[in-house]
Amino acid sequence: QITTLINHKDKPKRSDKTLQAIQRVGQAVNLAVGRFVTVGEAIANENHELKEEMSVACIEARRAGETIAQLTDVASLDHPESDSHITIFTDKTGVVKAARLLLSSVTKVLVLADRIVIKQIITSRNKVLATMDQLEKVSSFQEFVQIFSQFGNEMVEFAHLTGDRQNDLKDEKKKARMAASRAVLEKCTMMLLTASKTCLRHPDCESARINKDGVFHRMRLALEQVIEIVTDSRPNGENEMAPISIYSGIKEFKNKVEGLRENLYFLSKENLSTMLEVILEHTEDFTDSAYTSHEHREHILELSKQAKMELEQLVSVWMQAQNQKTKDLMEDLEVAILKTCQCMNDLKREVHSAATSLAADLLKYHTDHMVLKALKITGVEGNLEAVAEYTCKLSEQKEQLVEMCRLLRHVSGTEPLEITCIHAEDTFQVTGPQIISAAETLALHPSSKIAKENLEVFCEAWESQLSDMSLLLREINDVFEGRRGEKRVYLSLPRPGKHNANLKALKPVKLDTEEQAKIAKLGLELHLLTSDVDSETEKWEDQENEIVQHGQGMSSMAYSMYLFTRGEGLLKTTQDLFHQAEIFATEGTKFASALHALSDQVHDDDKALLLLEAEKLISMCKQLQITAKASAQGKSATFTKVDACILKTRNVMTLLCQLLPLCCKLLRKSKAGNGCLKPAPPWKEDRTRNGTNARTPERRVDTFGIKSLENHVTNMTFLESK
Repeated sequence: QITTLINHKDKPKRSDKTLQAIQRVGQAVNLAVGRFVTVGEAIANENHELKEEMSVACIEARRAGETIAQLTDVASLDHPESDSHITIFTDKTGVVKAARLLLSSVTKVLVLADRIVIKQIITSRNKVLATMDQLEKVSSFQEFVQIFSQFGNEMVEFAHLTGDRQNDLKDEKKKARMAASRAVLEKCTMMLLTASKTCLRHPDCESARINKDGVFHRMRLALEQVIEIVTDSRPNGENEMAPISIYSGIKEFKNKVEGLRENLYFLSKENLSTMLEVILEHTEDFTDSAYTSHEHREHILELSKQAKMELEQLVSVWMQAQNQKTKDLMEDLEVAILKTCQCMNDLKREVHSAATSLAADLLKYHTDHMVLKALKITGVEGNLEAVAEYTCKLSEQKEQLVEMCRLLRHVSGTEPLEITCIHAEDTFQVTGPQIISAAETLALHPSSKIAKENLEVFCEAWESQLSDMSLLLREINDVFEGRRGEKRVYLSLPRPGKHNANLKALKPVKLDTEEQAKIAKLGLELHLLTSDVDSETEKWEDQENEIVQHGQGMSSMAYSMYLFTRGEGLLKTTQDLFHQAEIFATEGTKFASALHALSDQVHDDDKALLLLEAEKLISMCKQLQITAKASAQGKSATFTKVDACILKTRNVMTLLCQLLPLCCKLLRKSKAGNGCLKPAPPWKEDRTRNGTNARTPERRVDTFGIKSLENHVTNMTFLESK
């Protein structure tokens, strides 16, 4: 609204409609400021230490809003210039000054409010820590019950505050770290309850004390990390040094190498050599690992050697090109760049294969949880020798899983997934010894119900983390295949200006801000449809089914077209969009062919329906291809063509949303109950409810187990009365 006022055109003739519109905007700004300031003043009254600063900022904002309202009070004036009354027409600089003051004061109010939120979180954390100190020192069960009830309420408050803060974070890396810390606090709350009760029941048991101390220590670390994220600080002023992954190293290295096409002098050969050395040092995590297969190890070593050779060749041609920029040398440089990048891609693919195949094998092997079951049985029997034997096996399993997490971190593909891998590694590293101490306690006190319950809680945490690893592995594979991360991006596009002479004549055209605004609603509808299609394809047990494959491909392309409407993604120009629309239509035709193939497997009644839908899809795809290939001259015609392509893509996706569940139902029917569907996992429901991408690391943390915390508190109150 402020921008509208400042940018209005000073026309000699001003209609009543224009004058009324300007006055309405001015009044709207003033009313909005009034509502905003009212909230700011209420916050100031509740927080006396910032009351003065907040009040001053609110007064400034209110004054600026009133000034804008006065300067735009022009509707009743027939000739505003001849009147002594100052208006936006006689003093436009006044509106500009008032707008600057308004934006400045509003920013101050927001910053002060943010400081208050941070203070609330710190205060809440301090309360939790103080109560934890009390819990750690209690000696009677009755006293513990009373204090834990208070602790539970404080944790619920902390959960709400940090949950809101997590949703407000824009940095995905911080969001993932916050999610990890809150997940630790959620799981540790129940652990703290059972570990403390076990220690109270068996005060002279050393393993019970070790078990309890481990939980308290982990919770304090998690609380500290939340505060670091909220205040954007590190203890003792130290900088956070996250270990570099192979993926991020290769990505940066390739960017530098490809940058030589534009500038031969922007970095030194020593820089490139150092970057490659760092990457190859990290590959030693794979080659030195006892769990890497011989075949993978050999391939990684071979590709590392090749990468050194390719870089030597690149540096040689690069140095020559710096001295003499001939056509032949530049062509040689281009070949050297391509070969170096291809080698790095091969290396990336090999380490990805090594990490994910190891993870898949380990997760499959440990799904039966045999070691945990054996620990529970031998613990109840009081068989210390057998417990010792199985704790050794659990330690071996822990080392395998920790190594798996380290290798997966190298190939995770995004910073949030890297953080999730680090969190998983820490969880296995800590939970393993805690299970062992809980099992030892049970073996020493085999008739103790609380010791048995305590072991169950820690075993459940281990099983839960293993289950999370299966989802994480899937996410990592999806990112590698281009289906996730910044959502799926279809990579079949030409790269204008790079190695494609035919495209050099095309004039790149982008949508301007106004055009993006016009097409935003259509783009959003397309976005929602891609989510629906993804949801439907994930319900198929046979992910290799041709219908699923084509459906996923079309969803990926439609999503990249949605990103184009926002000015994001790989589709940079309208020509990119039209090319993508053609490929999308071709993929749709292939989907229709898969429907024809399915029609041969179903009953006659269903066959007619499928063939009818297939023909409908083919017709829609042909229309889209015709639109995408049609010529468009001029800005207006080009935008109309863009709008038509997005609209027709949306229509195809709408039909796809109807076809996918129908096909799965018919296939299941034709297989007479063998089933092509798997039951939807619980996290799917969370994803739908939260409206976020469930594959991101924060997929399950919004609730923070607040309900379960409240249940703990209720249970403790019941125990106290009992």
